[in-house]
Amino acid sequence: MGRTFKAVVVALYGLLVAVLAAATFVEQARGTAFVEEHVYHAYWFCGLWGALAVAVVVACVRYRGWRARFPALLLHGSFLVILAGALLTFATGKRGHVYLAAGGTADSFVEQGSGLPQPLPFTVGLDSFRVEYYPGTKAPADYVSHVRFRPHGEDAAAVPAIISMNRIGVYRDFRFYQSSYDGKGGSWLTVNHDPWGIGVTYAGYCLLGLSMLWLLFARGGGFRRLLRNPLLRRGGLAGVLLCVAVGAGAQGRSLPVLPRDRADSLARVQVVYRDRVAPFNTLARDFVLKLTGKPAYGNLTPEQVVSGWLLRPEVWKDEPMIRIKNESLRRLLGLSGSRASLSDLFDGQEYRLQGLARQASPRPGREQAALEKALVEVDEKVGLILMLCNGTLVRPLPADGSVPALSPARVEAELLYNRIPFVRLLSMGCLALGALAFARLLCGGLARGAAGRRWFRLSGTGLSAGLYAAFVFHAFGYGLRWYVAGRVPLGNGYETMLFMALCALGAACLLRRRFPPLLPFGLLAAGFALLVAGLGQRDPQITPLMPVLVSPWLSAHVSLIMLAYALLAFLMLGGVLGLCLPSQARRLMLLGRLMLYPAVFLLGAGIFLGAVWANVSWGRYWAWDPKEVWALVTFMVYGAAFHGRSLRALRRPRAFHLYMIGAFLAVLMTYFGVNYVLGGMHSYA
Repeated sequence: MGRTFKAVVVALYGLLVAVLAAATFVEQARGTAFVEEHVYHAYWFCGLWGALAVAVVVACVRYRGWRARFPALLLHGSFLVILAGALLTFATGKRGHVYLAAGGTADSFVEQGSGLPQPLPFTVGLDSFRVEYYPGTKAPADYVSHVRFRPHGEDAAAVPAIISMNRIGVYRDFRFYQSSYDGKGGSWLTVNHDPWGIGVTYAGYCLLGLSMLWLLFARGGGFRRLLRNPLLRRGGLAGVLLCVAVGAGAQGRSLPVLPRDRADSLARVQVVYRDRVAPFNTLARDFVLKLTGKPAYGNLTPEQVVSGWLLRPEVWKDEPMIRIKNESLRRLLGLSGSRASLSDLFDGQEYRLQGLARQASPRPGREQAALEKALVEVDEKVGLILMLCNGTLVRPLPADGSVPALSPARVEAELLYNRIPFVRLLSMGCLALGALAFARLLCGGLARGAAGRRWFRLSGTGLSAGLYAAFVFHAFGYGLRWYVAGRVPLGNGYETMLFMALCALGAACLLRRRFPPLLPFGLLAAGFALLVAGLGQRDPQITPLMPVLVSPWLSAHVSLIMLAYALLAFLMLGGVLGLCLPSQARRLMLLGRLMLYPAVFLLGAGIFLGAVWANVSWGRYWAWDPKEVWALVTFMVYGAAFHGRSLRALRRPRAFHLYMIGAFLAVLMTYFGVNYVLGGMHSYA
């Protein structure tokens, strides 16, 4: 292929990635409707995709080597099929909504965008609608509509159907999805009519999966060639340094509390908390953690603290245990330390937090936003105390047995999970061991003599044992959370970070003998993931899943994505090591190229499984949500690294490592930036 043609393809690809990334920020500033009209649904945007597709076809025709690399040709062809399916959906699909009152019928739906009614070739009626709740709670478990479809004609028989979250109703190429309800027995259903686009798109997904597996196992493929490369068959790098020590202490003061033995007897009492049945210990621990930032208060157990508030609130209201992190708010309240008592927040009967931000002098935007956020956080803590004192926080199990109690084994498992600080211990341990193992790689050439080499071998054995111990300990904690929750722990950002750490440790355990650098990479990636989970642990409590997440697609989608992120973190750490250790840069580049295959393929599989799940749950397989867009951007950024023949700079170790470090910014933006900056449908994750 000529240089000019390559430059055009690279420019189109880079421009498309830049447009996708920029559109998410435009959406944040101008709104979803604006960016859909002027970007995602605009003809110039479709033309940009079309131009790139034509360029890919021309490249495949002009490059004779495709005959010997049929799996790669099939991979690129699958992308073209997916784009064709998206074009068919855009051109021929219709989407909208229909409202059904209880006992009512409809023979048309309101089209999205135009707002015009569109006729249905049949009538749809609602027999009944109900909200299903988790036992003994007001937490919705599912929304269920019982409907009937009747073809036009007096003698036609009605076809009954049940539509709920993750359970669609299909009739004559029309797909109906549970969307909302009005609280009066009526139901809102999303309507999707896409007879051509979905089938073609799903065919593209199947071709993509087949081609990715073929590329991994093909004898002459790049993945198998890298596995046979002699540089990746050599023994490990060596070295060891340094160790870390951490200590902490706490003290408490004399307060009216229950004796320790009596308070401990409350731990196993079952209550309804956060829309599930849990031991009292969980409620008490979360109460103390919310107020103080720690799971215990001095030398008092959580049960002693909560029972003390229940028995003697007039004393405890003067205890400074409400943590206030914002310095401006502490100054406005006249506090000398970082903690306030409940009495500090009241002036007689007047609640001091009300209007406090308005009374303060004008501040820069960020400082004012931080103050407002701190006011909300402290107000939540005050509300929690008032709920406890008013008797609305602690809800015992009903005596009539209407809410099933936990088994003794589940209670003991949850108590054990609460008492062992899995995340804190593992984050410190993995980071310390990872730093040692990383230093061992950097200083591998320092070993001199038989004694030195023997000492380094022993250090490697010790680090390997530490890796296996960390994996087993984390797997035990993760499994314990799974057993306690009664579901796969993948329902929020905290749990997905736990799973990412588990993937990183597991991959390092499986591959460390063949690829020694994965030992420090796995420990460091797991340590940082757990550190983020611990620092950003806004809502670590085990809660029921929202109805849309009660789906078998959840585990597969999130598991593949998080495993891919763990491998991409390995690539980033390999890039850092490659820049720090030039003598090993080429070997690390080959290792990076090898890991790029499963990392990007897992990411692609996770994205498109998520698209199938979205189609089952929301009625559209791609909604241009910021999380979806940035996942696609990440996939495209890393996908470019496969094209070393065209992008010659990536053949050089230094350029490859710099690219892997920079590309990881897309992963960080996808996981953290979207959640905390851009929002969207995936902001709960």
